[in-house]
Amino acid sequence: MTITFLGTGTSQGVPVIACPCAVCHSSDPHDKRLRTAALVTDSGQNNLLIDIGPDFRAQMLHNQVDHLDAILITHAHRDHVGGIDDIRPFNWIQKSNMEIYANSEAIRSIKHDYHYIFDYHQYPGLPEATMHDVSDGNPFRVGKVMVTPIRGMHKDLPVLGFRMEDDNGDKLAYITDMNYILPEEMVKLIGLDLLVINALRQQKHFSHFCLSESLQIIDRCAPKQAYLTHMSHEMGFHAVVEATLPPNVHLAYDNLKIEHLKSL
Repeated sequence: MTITFLGTGTSQGVPVIACPCAVCHSSDPHDKRLRTAALVTDSGQNNLLIDIGPDFRAQMLHNQVDHLDAILITHAHRDHVGGIDDIRPFNWIQKSNMEIYANSEAIRSIKHDYHYIFDYHQYPGLPEATMHDVSDGNPFRVGKVMVTPIRGMHKDLPVLGFRMEDDNGDKLAYITDMNYILPEEMVKLIGLDLLVINALRQQKHFSHFCLSESLQIIDRCAPKQAYLTHMSHEMGFHAVVEATLPPNVHLAYDNLKIEHLKSL
């Protein structure tokens, strides 16, 4: 199983429009962050996209993604679903609806905001999607990957993370935009080769884990390796923060690809 970080930034990305701060003017490419999304590819070359934000088109073109088997939605804030209209090329090439997995809150929001996808219509060329409600937390299979939803909160909004295990035994979990994980869900973060978790900034935040909170979860769950994502410019320079982290914890960056998880 392979994970490619398509974007690792927060809702405004980095650099932030018109921001004068030093991070936003950094020349280090690690400090350039599109909106958060990731692509997981299993041993059968099935592609699972986690979130489909407003940078989706650019992310697909840059990584030369030629097929997409499913989309896993963490929640329906626009920086995580704003690219949904651009599933149309995959509909056309694959001759099928896009399979989208989300909780009931996200499905309700997507069907409202993108009603033209789900309304009765005869206009050719509109996006085509089939929604799957996975609010119950039960595992489901996509390709060679067993996916288990992880329930948490983004302030007062129920959101999902995902634990994934493929037929080769690679195990990863992906969490973003949480500031609370339900206690009964923490067991899903045990025994991982790789944990990806959000860390918005170094200071505490009302709706996202900050750096110290994410490090506490990593220490408790003890994955082989952990990568931080959904970072704002307030996190600081990539190179400076990376040097302060434990040996098995790293800042993710755009287009980072991690393969062979069991050997981490």
